[in-house]
Amino acid sequence: MVSKYLSLHLPPNPHSSSTTAISPTTTRFLTTRPFPTSIPTKLSVSRRWLSFSTMASSQATPSPTPTSKFNDFEPHPTLTNDDLKPTAPHQRTFSGWEMASLWVGLVVGVPSYYLAGSLVELGMAWWQGIATVVAANIILLVPLVLTGHPGTRYGISFPVLARSAFGIRGAHLPTLLRALVGCGWYGIETWIGGEAIFLLLPKTIKQSSLSQFLPWLGTSPLEFSCFIVFWLAQLAIVWRGMDGIRELENFWATVALNIPDFTRYAKTQTDQIIGQVGLPIFMGAFTFVGLAVTSSTTVIFGRLISNPIQLLGQIGGFTTMILAIIGISLATITTNIAANVVAPANALVNLSPSKFTFRRGALLTALLGIAFQPWRLLHSSESFVYTWLVGYSALLGPIGSIILADYYLIHRMNLSINDLYSLSPHGAYYYSGGYNLAAMTALVIGILPVVPGLLQKLGILTSVPDTFVAIYNNAWFFSFFSAGILYWILSCLKGKDRNSHPLDPLLPAAN
Repeated sequence: MVSKYLSLHLPPNPHSSSTTAISPTTTRFLTTRPFPTSIPTKLSVSRRWLSFSTMASSQATPSPTPTSKFNDFEPHPTLTNDDLKPTAPHQRTFSGWEMASLWVGLVVGVPSYYLAGSLVELGMAWWQGIATVVAANIILLVPLVLTGHPGTRYGISFPVLARSAFGIRGAHLPTLLRALVGCGWYGIETWIGGEAIFLLLPKTIKQSSLSQFLPWLGTSPLEFSCFIVFWLAQLAIVWRGMDGIRELENFWATVALNIPDFTRYAKTQTDQIIGQVGLPIFMGAFTFVGLAVTSSTTVIFGRLISNPIQLLGQIGGFTTMILAIIGISLATITTNIAANVVAPANALVNLSPSKFTFRRGALLTALLGIAFQPWRLLHSSESFVYTWLVGYSALLGPIGSIILADYYLIHRMNLSINDLYSLSPHGAYYYSGGYNLAAMTALVIGILPVVPGLLQKLGILTSVPDTFVAIYNNAWFFSFFSAGILYWILSCLKGKDRNSHPLDPLLPAAN
C-alpha cells in the first residue's frame, strides 16, 4: 500500500582549490557552467575573481565575470526559449519557508482527502492509514530532495535535466510521459471543482432531465457542464502564465519527479531541502483529518462517504455549504494549476520551443485533461487507487531512478549547461543521434513487467500469474530500482567517462 501512495506524488558541492594558472581551456569551460545557485556578495565575488586574476597574471586571456558567463551562454534556438533557459541569480528568490509552502498547497486539497477516505473504504483502520501515508512520504522525501538538487544548482527545469540521461532528443519521451500524468491529474482536480459547482445548483435544476446519466458520456450533461465551467475558470488564470500563478497563490506545488521545475527558483540547496522536510508532517496531519471525518460518516449517516464534495451535500446549511465550497474551490485551483500545469506545459515547450510557449502548453494540458475523462477515474476508490495511482507510478518510477542514477552515479553532479542546449554531435548528451540507448532500454525494461498487472486491472486480461500481480501492486518500487540499477550497469559497460566535466570553481561552497 505504501507504493500505491508513493505514486500520488508519482522532486555540498565539492570545490576544487586550484593552485595553478588558468589556461585558455579552463577559461572556456568557465563560460559553459551554470549560474551560482545563490547570489554571492560583492566582496566574495571580488575576492574570488581577485584570487584567480593573481594566479593567472601570466596569462593573456582575461578572466570571465559572472555576467559575461551568462552572456556567453549560446543555446541552440530549437532547444530553448524563455521558459527553458537556466534561471538567473535574481530569479532565485524562494526561501526555505516558501519551499515548505509548496507542500501546504499540495496537501490541503480534495485529492489528498479523497486518498485518505479511499484507504478507509478499502479496509484500513485509521491508524494504519496514517502510518502508511507518513511512511510513504518519508520514503518519498529521499528521491524528492535528490531530484531537486540539480534544479537548484544549475537553475534548470525537469525537461532540460532529462536531456542529461536520455539524450537531447530522447528526453522528449520521459517529459511527455510525465506530461500525460499531469494532464490526467489536471482533469481529476477540475472534475472535483465542477462537482462543487454542481452542489450549489438549485434542486429544481439538479432534478431536471439534464441530470440524467448518459452511458456514452459516462456522466450527466449537467455535471459535465459544471466541469467545463470550472475548467474555463482555471484556464483564465493559467493564461496569464507563471506570473499569474504566482500572484494567485504565494506558493507552488508539484510532484517529486518534476521538482527541479520549482527548486530552480530556490535561493540555496539548504532552502530547498528544509522546505521539503515538512512534507511528511503536513501530509500526516491532513490525512488524519480525512481519515477521522470519513470514519465518522458511517456512524452519522449510516454509510461511508469518502468524497468530501458528496459529504457537503449531506451536511446541509446553505451558509456552511457556500463557505466550504469556496474554500474547496480555491484549494483545488491553487493546487491544480501549480502541480499539474507547470510540468506538462514545460514538457511541451521542451518538445518544440519554437512552436510552444508556456501558454500554449498549458492550453493543450487543459484540453487533454478533458480527454482523460476524470469522472471515470473517480468512479470508485478501486479505480482511483489501483488503476490510476498504481498505474502511472510504473511510468514515473523508472524515469526518476534513471535520472538520479545518471546525475549522481554517472556524472557525479557535474553537468555541462551548454551541452544540455546543444545539438552538436560532439556534445556530451548527444549520445547516438540524440538518444541515450542505455536509458531507453532501462526505461522499457522497468515498465514492461508491470504491464500484465495493469491490463488485468483494466479488464483487458482476465487473469495473470501471481508474480505479475505482486509486481503491479508494488509498481513504483519495482520499476524504480530495476530501471535505475539496469541503467547504471549499462552505462558502466559502455565505459562512459564519469568525470568528463570538471568541477566549476565558481559554484558557491554552501550549495
